[in-house]
Amino acid sequence: MAVSYLKRYASPKQTVFSQEDWSSAYCNVEKELEHAEIKLVRGSIPKQISGTFYRNGPGRLERGGQWVHHPFDGDGMIAAFKFKNGKINLTNRFVRTKEWKEEEESQKFLYRGVFGTQKEGGVLANAFDVRLKNIANTHVIKLGNDLLALWEASSPYSLNPNTLETNGLSDLKGVLKKGEAFSAHPRFDPGHHKEQRMVTFGVKTGPQSTIRLMEFSTEGEKVGSLLSDRKDSFNGFAFLHDFAITPNWAIFLQNAISFNPLPFLLGQKGAAQCLASKPNGTPKFLLIPRDCGKFAGTAPKTVKAPKGFVFHHLNAWEENETINVESIFYDDFPSIGPEDDFRNVDFDLLPEGVLKRCEINPNKNTFNCSTLSNQCCEFAMVNPHFEGRKARFSWMATAENKKGNGPLQAIKKFDSLNNEEISWSAAPKGFVSEPIFIPSQYSKTEEDNGWLVVLVWNSIRCGTDLIILDSKDMTEKAILEVPISIPHGLHGSWVND
Repeated sequence: MAVSYLKRYASPKQTVFSQEDWSSAYCNVEKELEHAEIKLVRGSIPKQISGTFYRNGPGRLERGGQWVHHPFDGDGMIAAFKFKNGKINLTNRFVRTKEWKEEEESQKFLYRGVFGTQKEGGVLANAFDVRLKNIANTHVIKLGNDLLALWEASSPYSLNPNTLETNGLSDLKGVLKKGEAFSAHPRFDPGHHKEQRMVTFGVKTGPQSTIRLMEFSTEGEKVGSLLSDRKDSFNGFAFLHDFAITPNWAIFLQNAISFNPLPFLLGQKGAAQCLASKPNGTPKFLLIPRDCGKFAGTAPKTVKAPKGFVFHHLNAWEENETINVESIFYDDFPSIGPEDDFRNVDFDLLPEGVLKRCEINPNKNTFNCSTLSNQCCEFAMVNPHFEGRKARFSWMATAENKKGNGPLQAIKKFDSLNNEEISWSAAPKGFVSEPIFIPSQYSKTEEDNGWLVVLVWNSIRCGTDLIILDSKDMTEKAILEVPISIPHGLHGSWVND
């Protein structure tokens, strides 16, 4: 493993993380910047990189002395890191949602959070208030001339991709009804059917859940236009954050989850806290044919899936009769109870995410599952040119230790052909977020040719660093100090100039 970039500043006696260092990242983003140049601390920024790294995540975690119950309830803050001519500048802005503006003016929480944040006044003040606050904090992607801030329980917010000013809620040219759920985890088809597409979905949940699968053009005169649209219903409650695609299929994993809305209605819990694993339930793969593939117009298929809980998938591809999908499995649904403090979470009591591969035979209704890596991981990705086809390499955020749970402190490159790993570590004083792959001009043929950009919480200075790594050998290319402190966050994307 490579030497940690912060280890030279840490005490030689400290070999594991401290809870205080990890939780120090949970803070409010106190200012908004416009085209602020970022200070280069070490190395040099590759001049071949030209474009913008967009990143979303909760930026407001406290109001008037009251903290959110879970960081996922924090208001969305977009950061745009613009790379040009070997320099990077930063623009950041909160998404001006209706609810953000109201709470910013009153300086207190006026809405309940899905993950347990309550309004002042206790249970009576929260009971039967079932309004969902669109916090626009989960992902950010560019579609046509719009930058979209995504939150999967409602419609996206449109932003100006250059200034990050909020335009307002978007219905995507009339595609979405008011407040319709729109996934925060789209997939980008690199051109399996002669054109690049964004594939995404929305879910209407209940005793029977309906998945709306949508595909949008991402290039040419039709950019942003809806290309295909289908709805399929399945028995049971469907909690779906992510999915995977191949040229012919959209693959979902329906976790064995139950939802009891009564504590939410009575003001005792957030909606997400009312989810619970069904120990005797059967998870299922939901296989929906894509309208551009060879099974267009046919009915979806369901296949039994392994026990466990999945938030994120790595990638999927087809091989002969099988559909292969690689996913991060937890033994159980990880949750923070009403009495818990997210800043003092005990990692030893939470299940870790483990990377597994499932080979699905939809004709025989069978699957075979194998473990690729036991190291706790999250936020795994492949070179975007290999989305939906077999990829040798993947990159992910991991715990520092090879076994057991822990905060994300390292970035790992995994070679599935040789079962080899290379890691870059920020431990013991640094904590990583989702790595974003920036392809080089040669990456369509050389799968691991490019760079990774990662935001790292540097607990030594209580600030955020931007790290650029060589995606081939995981060596540091540059370390930069970000002039704002950004909390542990969620998803981001890369847009070439």
